[in-house]
Amino acid sequence: MANKLIVAPAPHVQTTQSTASIMRDVVIALIPALVVSTVVFGANVLRVVALSVAACVAFEYLIQRFLVRGPLTVNNGSAVVTGLLLAFNLPATIPWWIVLIGAFVAIAVAKMTFGGLGKNPFNPALVGRVFLLVAYPVQMTTFPMPVTGGAFDALSGATPLAAVKHGAAADVLGAQDLLLGNMPGSLGEVAAVALLCGFVYLLWRRVITWHIPVTVLATMALFAFVCALSSGEGGALLWQLPLFHVLAGGAILGAVFMATDYSTSPMTVRGGVIFAVGIGVITMLIRLWGAYPEGMSFAILIMNACVPLINKYVKPKRFGVK
Repeated sequence: MANKLIVAPAPHVQTTQSTASIMRDVVIALIPALVVSTVVFGANVLRVVALSVAACVAFEYLIQRFLVRGPLTVNNGSAVVTGLLLAFNLPATIPWWIVLIGAFVAIAVAKMTFGGLGKNPFNPALVGRVFLLVAYPVQMTTFPMPVTGGAFDALSGATPLAAVKHGAAADVLGAQDLLLGNMPGSLGEVAAVALLCGFVYLLWRRVITWHIPVTVLATMALFAFVCALSSGEGGALLWQLPLFHVLAGGAILGAVFMATDYSTSPMTVRGGVIFAVGIGVITMLIRLWGAYPEGMSFAILIMNACVPLINKYVKPKRFGVK
């Protein structure tokens, strides 16, 4: 009687996906953005990414091995994904010791404190990023200039969002520059087209659905359109401002790779849409009227806190109930 069998009620859904395969797909989806970022900022990108991934894996292993003393799950790839996403939220010139601190906060505080993968209420990479932004604002907002040359010289080292925040026009960079990454910024802010390729791959692999990413970006675009319309300027601004806010900053990275995190997003499609609308609105409120030019990280963490409430009132249908 020592080995009791646990029988769960029907239906029994089977799938070929596992945690390791899902994490592997996320890593593959991030590779195009990693390549573009390396071309834009040089070999420093690989230094930051390698250090972040290695630190996250090491911290998770050490915590499980010596503190939690449970089964080791570090080989499921989730720590690698956390390390990649944390690195994508950092400048290429960030000091190595700040990367280590961010990795420790992401893994030890935001993930393992709550019991590990699937139990964390907040996205670990974003917790690490926001902590570093508060603790080391100068290093986190000092961005290198791209090595590729081009229209980025108009920004004088500021990110496009920061430039617009300080009065520059939303067309300070064309859509081509925003898509191809010809601008200063964090590693994951400079490769919109590469991130979109990763989005298509994750959809094809059925790792995520389109509802949350598309709703986040559509909400941001609609918010920007209404603001442009209410400004009375009209004309090209009506499409330039929405396009700019969707392509600039961490909008696509956050909407595709962070807002869709299984552990920190709602269970239902309808709940996911509510969650995504909240992210889009909060992001635009911070971008347009907050003190900080980017708001995606804060918006996702705020809505992560609302997920239990959303799940409580927007529940999935019971099997067999019409």
